[in-house]
Amino acid sequence: QVQLVESGGGLVQPGGSLRLSCVASGRISSIYDMGWYRLLAPGKQRELVATIISIGNTNYADSVKGRFTISRDNAKNTVYLQMNSLKSEDTAVYYCYAKLWRVGAPRTDDYWGQGTQVTVSS
Repeated sequence: QVQLVESGGGLVQPGGSLRLSCVASGRISSIYDMGWYRLLAPGKQRELVATIISIGNTNYADSVKGRFTISRDNAKNTVYLQMNSLKSEDTAVYYCYAKLWRVGAPRTDDYWGQGTQVTVSS
């Protein structure tokens, strides 16, 4: 059993900052890719925010480049998302994602967290 647990969401004013964290736990052999997606509104598709692979290469959505920073601690199976200069359009449910090998598994599997709400409003 593998779980991803997010924390750090909340209410912040425009221009403010938040830091999201996500810890992966369970029978994990190694994690290839971790990242964050968000759901802006019910009925819409989740959109990529940022991802980071095990060697540190990152990928960001154009809408967050220069404002958000993704990082990870491989020893702790944890990924972070530092969000600065937040805008109202960043309001969404943010989901943690991981592509990983479970112990003894022949291939990777994708896992998702339960989501954390980020609301940017004055």
